[in-house]
Amino acid sequence: MKNLIKATSVLATLAVATPAMAWEPTKPVEIVVAAGAGGASDQMARMMQAAIQKNNLMKQPMIVTLKGAASGAEALMYMKGSDGDPNKILIAYSLIYMLPLSAKIPFNWRDLTPVSVIAMDQFVLWDNASGPKTVKDFIAAAKAASSPFKLGGTGSKREDHVLTVFMEKKTGAKFSYLPYKSGGEAATQLVGNHVDANVNNPSENLEVWRAGQVRALCVFDKERISYKTKVTETQSWNDVPTCKEEGLDMQYLMLRAMFLPGKVTPEQVAFYDDLFKKVTQTAEYKEYMEKQALKPVYINGKEMLKFLEEDDAVNKSLMTEAGFVAK
Repeated sequence: MKNLIKATSVLATLAVATPAMAWEPTKPVEIVVAAGAGGASDQMARMMQAAIQKNNLMKQPMIVTLKGAASGAEALMYMKGSDGDPNKILIAYSLIYMLPLSAKIPFNWRDLTPVSVIAMDQFVLWDNASGPKTVKDFIAAAKAASSPFKLGGTGSKREDHVLTVFMEKKTGAKFSYLPYKSGGEAATQLVGNHVDANVNNPSENLEVWRAGQVRALCVFDKERISYKTKVTETQSWNDVPTCKEEGLDMQYLMLRAMFLPGKVTPEQVAFYDDLFKKVTQTAEYKEYMEKQALKPVYINGKEMLKFLEEDDAVNKSLMTEAGFVAK
């Protein structure tokens, strides 16, 4: 009996001393993309999917789901309606601030659970290779045109559209904005000369730039893109001047961030925070950052909340000044 009591006591001690098993998914995880096929968000989601699988970072598979209907509102409402489900994760961008303002959908990024910011994306002013060779010549041509220059982008009253409006205000030129389903489609339209320019992310025009079909006129950032490996026969990303250098003083960066639905547990957030931190350390992530000219960052916890509040305020100000906030 004494031995039985002693054994029971030891087992009880072990039960208290042994930490609870950390949470991890027990079924496939859905990475939700609020855009169409071929765009920057879709490309990044598939890079992450491949990096996780190749490096065995998660036992369960990750499945990419495109929910770009209604300019991305489909994805936002899908995530909002998934409270407590840790098997869905949104790859978010500035849409989370802009769409609720322009379309008055009942969504706020605070409805979701922030996990981490994994990169910052930039915008480049592109024209067809047969078009003007400099920003100065592009603006002059737009001013001299008998009808407004057509600029393609990915969604009305979003980042591309906001940049188009502010180019008008800065230059006095007139532009007609044409929204497409994805950055890939906007790139195709530019190659076919169906539009005069676009303000795609670097990744969305990468292949047609490499093929010599489009020209990178300038990047909307305070500094040049850092990567110096040649992408085309003659240019690296670092060779593309800033728009400010070219006389067009405009800057805008877009977040790439991961969000879980609302009402998930701290243990579930911790699992994905650790997962995406590991993703940023993989060769696939580092190669993708350079190839697509993204700024690698990692922001989580309280710093991420602070960043989101500040970024939200910037985007709200831009949307208000552009006249895109629904009344």
